[in-house]
Amino acid sequence: MKKNQLNYQSKMLRKFSLPNARLSRRVVLVVFASIVVIEGIVLIPSVLRRRNEFLNQVEEVSAGQVKVLVRTAPPNDSDAAFLSRIKQLENEPIQLLGKLEHRILGGVLYQYGTGEVLGKFGEEPQLSYQEVIENTNPVNPEKPYYVSYGDRLDAAWTPANMMREYILIFSHDTSTVSDELNDFIVRILGLVIIISLFVTLGVWFALNPLVISPILCLRKDLIRAGNAVKQDLDPPKFASLEIDRQDELGEVIVAFNQMFDKITETISDRKKAEANLKESYVQVEALNQALNKELDKGREIQENFLPPEILQKSGWEFATFFKPARQVAGDFYDVFELPDGSVGLVIADVCDKGVGAALFMALFRSLIRIFSAQTKLRGQSSKILAEHPPLNGWMGESASVNLAHLNALQAVYLANNYVAEYHGDLGMFATLFFGALSPSTGLLTYINAGHEPLYILNPESGIRDSLNSTGPAVGMLADMEFNLAQTYIQPGESLIGYTDGVPEARAMDGSFFTGEQLLSLLQKETHSAQDLVHNIAFHVQNHVGGAEQFDDITMLAVRRMI
Repeated sequence: MKKNQLNYQSKMLRKFSLPNARLSRRVVLVVFASIVVIEGIVLIPSVLRRRNEFLNQVEEVSAGQVKVLVRTAPPNDSDAAFLSRIKQLENEPIQLLGKLEHRILGGVLYQYGTGEVLGKFGEEPQLSYQEVIENTNPVNPEKPYYVSYGDRLDAAWTPANMMREYILIFSHDTSTVSDELNDFIVRILGLVIIISLFVTLGVWFALNPLVISPILCLRKDLIRAGNAVKQDLDPPKFASLEIDRQDELGEVIVAFNQMFDKITETISDRKKAEANLKESYVQVEALNQALNKELDKGREIQENFLPPEILQKSGWEFATFFKPARQVAGDFYDVFELPDGSVGLVIADVCDKGVGAALFMALFRSLIRIFSAQTKLRGQSSKILAEHPPLNGWMGESASVNLAHLNALQAVYLANNYVAEYHGDLGMFATLFFGALSPSTGLLTYINAGHEPLYILNPESGIRDSLNSTGPAVGMLADMEFNLAQTYIQPGESLIGYTDGVPEARAMDGSFFTGEQLLSLLQKETHSAQDLVHNIAFHVQNHVGGAEQFDDITMLAVRRMI
């Protein structure tokens, strides 16, 4: 029972206690200041009006005194007698309304027209004869002229008032007017303060139920909403929903709840999207792993297409370098023995990259190997050699060697027609160098089908010869013409071939390795074919640095021993 009574008293205290919210204090301060300013605006005219009323009373009483004085004075009074009557008014207190009173402190009597001072008494007024003459109202000359000097009020009567040729100027003590005005101001200020306090307290009490409590309730709901969103909790029940307000604050509460509903709906949609995304990610990851396995198998198969061991011939050194940009590549090389004992040298670059290029790489490699081993030319060899432009006057120690080389290189013609006829709609082609090398003499018969030039390097003079293109890329159109060319690799000389992944290797800043840098490396003497490809690969890798490899890099080097 006692506990319930304490709770009731606590509720009543909270209900009738002044709200201490910062917003309440600001609003109350603004209300209080506004009332004070308004009352101040009203007070100033009131004080001025009140002062004028007091001064008017002084003027009326003073005018009455003068009229009595003038009417009671005999018409034949001398100046001295008239001045003596006037002196009787000096320092005589005259009661006005309430506590207000005034005294005549002194005066001066002037002769009208000449301005001669006929006599004076008490304190001399500040108002001069000349000022009175200049300010007399010509329309209403009987109206006295009054001038206020602080706590002094000087009044002037002209002959129209005096009924004599005098001008009389009085100086009145009006200090009691200021005292009365001060009392009036204090009373008004007290009333203003009382009104301001009552209005302010009323506003202060009204703010709590009307504004402050709903705002605090909404603030708590905002905090709960933020915690619910941050901690991923179920939507809480907001206390502000129980507030029924048909005003702007009610609209804010409704807007807040609508906003939170949209947020929770968006979060729910996001969770569903994240779940779907996670599921899709798992599926993609599984597909990616499966694809990587397939690509790894493709890489293994592609590596199997390349010679597992480089063919070696007595007096010759063969070296290769192969670094794909992806798991599978479109570059390939081959070193294999031809039916007549010559060595077939192949380096090629299939257009594009990735799986498609890798499949065509396998096709081109297989076609070159098969056709170069099985092609049999018909007719007499001398006639074929003589009619094949531009090979009139072939090099070589015998026609049979030249015929064997020509027989092998026919693989390029046949591979071109096969790809163009059966796969031309895919637009795949390859730049290719295919050469037939006689180990005994160093004779090299070759076709360069649109490939990068190969270089013959002399240990003394550097680059001795470049084996430039003799025909178009393989596989674009059927029945293309591929010319043959011949050269010798002399003892001590080397042959170097590469794909465009070498000069077009990119650094982090996007700059290329360039053919000029490659040529400068080829001018330097190396002791073996293996040193040659490793030296080029080292400088290319230093140029690329940490940049991603853009293209496949493949090199083939041949060195004839001394």
